[in-house]
Amino acid sequence: MALNENSPPQVQVFINFRGNDLRQNFVTHLETALKHYSVNLFAKQDELKGDDPIKFLSKRIEESKIALAIFSTKYTESSWCLDELVKIKEREEEGKLITIPIFYELNPSEVKRLEGDFGSNLWNQVKLTADFDKLKKWKEALDFVSHKTGFALTENGYRFYPSHRFVII
Repeated sequence: MALNENSPPQVQVFINFRGNDLRQNFVTHLETALKHYSVNLFAKQDELKGDDPIKFLSKRIEESKIALAIFSTKYTESSWCLDELVKIKEREEEGKLITIPIFYELNPSEVKRLEGDFGSNLWNQVKLTADFDKLKKWKEALDFVSHKTGFALTENGYRFYPSHRFVII
């Protein structure tokens, strides 16, 4: 599906994920599928420019209309992922972004309740940063996004998790 000059601007999709965990498997397949359908997307490995990568990623989130937050067991090992999620939550609350959570080989309840390795990794991040204001923002963003309509992917397939919040586009 090729786009011509008269086509409307494409929707930018930002993919938020823990790189070491997913880059060479699920995210690569997802990117390939989205690009096949001419979806304009940004995933961290594409490009990180400038002296301040966090500011660059924040700008990419601001340019996006959709964010895919891919939660995995090791997601909370990354303060970058968590900081991006805070920005994603802010943009959604402003009505400028739609977020779809994807729980990759992870039970959504582990994210919602901060349990298992997912929760333990978050507490380890807090010990490293000792920034309790940041922890509060991370927890609020995790709670906000994890309660949205999304998908849980396991080796047996996927399951759709509807929320009670509906978005009309």
